[in-house]
Amino acid sequence: MGATERFDQVQASAQPVRASPSGASHVFHRHLRQSYPVAAAGDGPYLIDDQGRRYLDGSGGAAVSCLGHSHPEVIAAVQAQVQKLAYAHTSFMTSEGAEALADDLVAHAPAGLQRVYFVSGGSEAMEAALKMAVQYHAECGQPQRNRIIARWQSYHGNTLGALSAGGNRWRRAQFASLLLPITHIDECHPYRHQLPGESLYDYGQRAANLLEAEILRLGPDTVAAFVAEPVVGATLGAVAAAPGYLARIREICDRYGVLLILDEVMCGMGRTGTLHACEHDGVVPDLLAVAKGLGAGYQPIGALLVQERIWEAIRAGSGFFQHGHTYLGHPVACAAALAVQPVIRSLLPQVQALGQHLGISLKDALGDHPNVGDIRGRGLFWGLELVADRTSKQPLPSAQKTHARIKQAAIQRGLLCYPMGGTVDGENGDHVLLAPPFVCSTAHIDELVDKLRGAIHDVLPA
Repeated sequence: MGATERFDQVQASAQPVRASPSGASHVFHRHLRQSYPVAAAGDGPYLIDDQGRRYLDGSGGAAVSCLGHSHPEVIAAVQAQVQKLAYAHTSFMTSEGAEALADDLVAHAPAGLQRVYFVSGGSEAMEAALKMAVQYHAECGQPQRNRIIARWQSYHGNTLGALSAGGNRWRRAQFASLLLPITHIDECHPYRHQLPGESLYDYGQRAANLLEAEILRLGPDTVAAFVAEPVVGATLGAVAAAPGYLARIREICDRYGVLLILDEVMCGMGRTGTLHACEHDGVVPDLLAVAKGLGAGYQPIGALLVQERIWEAIRAGSGFFQHGHTYLGHPVACAAALAVQPVIRSLLPQVQALGQHLGISLKDALGDHPNVGDIRGRGLFWGLELVADRTSKQPLPSAQKTHARIKQAAIQRGLLCYPMGGTVDGENGDHVLLAPPFVCSTAHIDELVDKLRGAIHDVLPA
């Protein structure tokens, strides 16, 4: 069934509904004083609302819909699986889909990542990573290793453990009394922290050495793990680690027996042009969290890829990972993700080529705008940092909510993108994150850039 037929079917079966401040909708929406259009159908990289208006999905939702909204092989896989088996609890049985997906992920994973723990999404994957790191050390006879180190201006999810690891001060503030005592070091952000005359490599080494200093401050035998995104997404806007940074981080973790957890929930599964973002840096983590693009939005699924020695330590010790969720290893979700994997791998050259085109086009269109301070990215993962002054890099006044205004201006132009505030310190700073589907054409990329340029000029006239 094509997008037009799906839209006609929706139109025939339901009346248009709008969430509104007056409470017309019974859904508890994210923003309670905002109206939402109703997504009725999808067509490749476009979403279609119940009025028939098309929106180019320039951020893949939240970097989720990497294959667009109507991929026939994935749809067929979901339909076939649900006809055979809808659900089996993993305390009783495994499933063909989970076993096959784990085999496929391991076959294409960085060296040593030989086991896969399935969950329903990114926050769950990070919760599992934190717990597994602590349990691993306990199984190895070091229960005192229970401290986690993370980075400021990171985002690892909204469950309490993941939120504790995250370094976005605005997200943390409301729930500070509930958070775990996870410590944070400065993020690796060359645009903001590289010193005049300092090479990019030297800056990366200086930023990485903050981890060693924090390990020594806490006591090396108390630290279980360090958590980082190879390319920071939501809170910084596609900021990749400086060259040599992650390699130095890996050295420090190995020196002190600290596990390295890499969060590739947003930047992984082909988004940056390699299947796993850490491949670009030649670094292999101990625990690797993936989600979003793993199922391409066709089913909610996440996974934690685990080094064999961690699995072996738990198997030889208690024999039981003291953790679990109702829907982990869900057969239909696994079937969808299994169908997604070969498509993603086949599209990696296209992601690289389209990413180059997107980067060049963004710089051509907006590189001279007085409020665009930095344009950065890798693959089909790009960010624009907005400033009040390009020379001083002073952020725009937070009270202006520039990111929110750009989001609405883009929607009016038929573009969905991912603007965020708090780029600099959790309160100040604005950026726009782009993560278009891998199935885009160059014409779609040109449309994205043209509509984004228009939206930014609507809000910030040059």
